[in-house]
Amino acid sequence: MFPSSPEKKRSSLSTSPARAICLSFLAVIAVGTLLLCLPFSSRDGQFTNVLDALFTATSATCVTGLIVFDTGTKWSVFGQATILALIQVGGLGLVTITTFFNIVIGKRLGFRSMQRAQEAINVDGVMDIDKMIRIVVKASLAVEGIGAAILMLVFVPKYGLYGIFISIFLAISAFCNAGFDILGFEQPFISLSNYNGNFIVIFTITMLIIIGGLGFVVWADLMEYRKTKKLMLHSRVVLLITAILIASGTAMFLICEWNNPATMADMSLREKLFAAYFQSVTTRTAGFNTIDITQMHLITKTLSMILMFIGAAPGSTGGGIKVTTISVVIMTVLSVIKGSEDTVIMKRKVAKNTVYKSLTIIVLAAFLVIIAGGVMYFTIPESTLETGIDAMFEAVSAFATVGLSSGVTAVANIPSKMVLILTMFTGRVGPISFVLSLAVRGGINKNQIMPDGKIMVG
Repeated sequence: MFPSSPEKKRSSLSTSPARAICLSFLAVIAVGTLLLCLPFSSRDGQFTNVLDALFTATSATCVTGLIVFDTGTKWSVFGQATILALIQVGGLGLVTITTFFNIVIGKRLGFRSMQRAQEAINVDGVMDIDKMIRIVVKASLAVEGIGAAILMLVFVPKYGLYGIFISIFLAISAFCNAGFDILGFEQPFISLSNYNGNFIVIFTITMLIIIGGLGFVVWADLMEYRKTKKLMLHSRVVLLITAILIASGTAMFLICEWNNPATMADMSLREKLFAAYFQSVTTRTAGFNTIDITQMHLITKTLSMILMFIGAAPGSTGGGIKVTTISVVIMTVLSVIKGSEDTVIMKRKVAKNTVYKSLTIIVLAAFLVIIAGGVMYFTIPESTLETGIDAMFEAVSAFATVGLSSGVTAVANIPSKMVLILTMFTGRVGPISFVLSLAVRGGINKNQIMPDGKIMVG
């Protein structure tokens, strides 16, 4: 006899890829929280409040960068190393890392393991998952290693052996789009503001951010380009939109902040160009800063929220709704305006389910951001919260796993910290994956024929 239908559903649910991904992140966060609570994780040798440790562990694992303490002054070397490990595991994904080691030792992947691995790096079943996992891990470590070596040219002469650790920390944090730094001993919460004029630091960090944000599928496609002499539609869209967003973001920061005395007014032309370019790159999902985010004009914060909300590419270390998602939606709108029933991008028809998924992601993400921003706006005392824009900026930053702060996290109370934790987690695993991990499967049969219904819109 075959198992009953309810048993099948329970089995399918308990092992679904979406739920496995969510549980793996929760497990890493739990371990990180425990370690960061311990006295030897802090420089003062005291226990850290569980909520603050949970917030930090979630921010690191979800490669966000929002912090309640300055990483360089609060945490000991052990605590910083713990945060770095959380960033690395969170950036690549625990499922990706464990799958890689299973492949290395020659263990054959089962069907469910392959499904989870595909979900973890966001690729479809057509691709060779073994090959993709190897590319993801090996290329990640190689790029991080090269980035760290270049950064050592700046930090080792300045800080000696500790400069090696600084370089490794920044390289991994940048590649994983985390935005954490340990330069607080120069000045608390300074991030990379002291290095705005340093070409090596600015160029290396931004290249690491961009490479990490392109996504694993694009890496593999670029590696095969010498043989194939062509790129997939996905890769072409990601590369084009990424270039457009970086260029437009740079222009936006230059125009909006050029004469702002609190950010860029006193900089030289070279420093302004560096600062505008750097913020354009990091605002998309990385969270480093070379100007004071809290002092930006409201229009700059508003436009920055758009960049953060869009984010990086699917299957990358970055967050946001993803550049391909916004591309599909925009092209769908244009297709409707032209009277076409199909979404067409670069002379290729996009599948209907991709359009539906893109719309779902945007609606869920917008709903989450509005709820999170509203909770912070109404729970944080008005005397410590300047504008509603700041609350919304923090919510978008958390969801898009960016980590730029308008100052809200520093004054956040317990409800606000809890909603930020949930928002960071949902943003990292993806709103659809998060909802699917909670949902009980069942309901409508895909093969069920249903009558047509008419509804007026517009």
